[in-house]
Amino acid sequence: METLLDKQNLFAMSLFPYLGFLFFVTRSGQTPRLALVGFYFLLVFVVITIPAGIYAQQAYGAELANVDWLHGSAESFLTISNILVVLGFRQVVVQRQRETAQK
Repeated sequence: METLLDKQNLFAMSLFPYLGFLFFVTRSGQTPRLALVGFYFLLVFVVITIPAGIYAQQAYGAELANVDWLHGSAESFLTISNILVVLGFRQVVVQRQRETAQK
């Protein structure tokens, strides 16, 4: 019996607060562009993970986490998202350090 707190339901429900976060962080205009791209790229990870999980269940009769090649492939999109966010904020830190050093 499926409950409201199943991991699939929690995963789906977590999308709404994240979309709210994206709305406000975009609207603020204060987030570095590359970091913003990384935050949006996380949605690519979500879009890839859902069908990958379905495929893992149908093709292998297992959860996505138990099909290594498929899980690793899906997780690579999360890694790309994280790298973009870090590089975006790093650019701002380096730029501020240069501005401070020039004064």
